[in-house]
Amino acid sequence: MIVTLIVLCEVGFWVLLAVGLGLRYVARKPRAGAAVLLCEPLLEVVLLVVTAVDLRNGGQPDWKHGLAAVYIGFTVGLGPSTIAWVDARIAHRFAGGPPPVRPPKYGRDRAVHEWRVAARWILASAVALVLLQAAVWYVGPHGDTGSLRMWQQRMLWLTGINLVIAASYTLFPKRRPGPEPEREPEPAPERAGERGPGRPGGR
Repeated sequence: MIVTLIVLCEVGFWVLLAVGLGLRYVARKPRAGAAVLLCEPLLEVVLLVVTAVDLRNGGQPDWKHGLAAVYIGFTVGLGPSTIAWVDARIAHRFAGGPPPVRPPKYGRDRAVHEWRVAARWILASAVALVLLQAAVWYVGPHGDTGSLRMWQQRMLWLTGINLVIAASYTLFPKRRPGPEPEREPEPAPERAGERGPGRPGGR
C-alpha cells in the first residue's frame, strides 16, 4: 500500500505542477495556479500520516517505510528547485519570459553552483534522516529497525558524495579554456649551396 501511495504522490506531484503552471501561463490565472501549486506539500503530509498510521497499527517496519521517508525528504529538498526549473521554461515558452539561465561552467561561479546543488541534496538527506530516526524511536528498541538504519546509512553516503563533489570544484576549479599559444614560425629550409653567416665554410 505504501509503495502504491508513493507512486500516486509522484504522479500527483507532476499533475499538480502541470495544472498549476497551465493555469498560470496558458489560462492567465496566476492566483488559481499558485493555489494549485500550494497543494503540493499536502501529498507529502498524506504520505507521512499513512506511514505513521501503518506503523502504529503494528505494521512491521521495512524498506517501504524507509522509502517513504526518503521520498518526503527528497520532495522537501529538491521539489522547490524542480518547480522553479520547470516554471522558468514554461514562462519562456508560453509567456515571453527570459530564456532560462544556464548554470556556470568554470571557476568560482561553478563552485558556488555546485555547493548550492549539494545543499539541496544534503537538505533532502537531512529531512529523510530525521524522519527515519523518528520512525526508529517510534518502533522502540524491541522492534526490527534494520531496514530503517540501512536507509540512514544510504543518506549519510549521499551526503558525503555531494560534499566531495562540491569540494572538488572548490579545490580544483574547472578553468575556462584559453586561446592556444602561438607557435614560433619554423625557419625556412636552406637551399642547396647557401650557408648562413658565421657558419663554418662561409665567406
